[in-house]
Amino acid sequence: MSLKLRNGLIGLGIVLVVLFGCYSCFSGNYNNLVTMDEQVNAQWAQVENQYQRRYDLIPNLVATVKGFASHESEVYTQVAEARSKAGGIVNIDSSITDDPEKMAQFQKVQDSLGGALQRLLSVAENYPELKANQNFMALQDELEGTENRIAVERKRYNDAAQVFNTSIRKFPVVFMANTFGFKAKAYFKAAEESKSAPKVEF
Repeated sequence: MSLKLRNGLIGLGIVLVVLFGCYSCFSGNYNNLVTMDEQVNAQWAQVENQYQRRYDLIPNLVATVKGFASHESEVYTQVAEARSKAGGIVNIDSSITDDPEKMAQFQKVQDSLGGALQRLLSVAENYPELKANQNFMALQDELEGTENRIAVERKRYNDAAQVFNTSIRKFPVVFMANTFGFKAKAYFKAAEESKSAPKVEF
């Protein structure tokens, strides 16, 4: 084998190793971004599931309270209006996580519904027979559990978003993220008045 041919093969081998290394780095980082993006989307779906669960509890809760406190029409109207607004926003796609303004709108609607529920539950203070009703107590417990799940899923979503957001800002992944359109995820930031779940214990 001539020296020229041997040097050419060595050079080709070096180029192939460098190309393979670049490809491995590129594909590995890209696949990691896709995986983290899907984890954020999956966690967002869990947040939506818990909001939907709360949304679905409301008619039974309202009907039970109405059975004992039928003249509290203002509270029922507030709950109905808040639920109606939330109904159009609970089932939305995960693109909301890429837009802080849409996320803020979503939070505002959900906070409004939480406040209306809190007012509804406070009605029970004036009706001892309602507080002792088995259906009401079961619904109250289920709502309390749902509010706790919402808080947990919000935190898990924020954790997944933080991992993703940190990754897309690191070198050299930042260039790949910008090239392929990976955007930072919006965080769930509860309003001051809604940082605690509606009080459902009596």
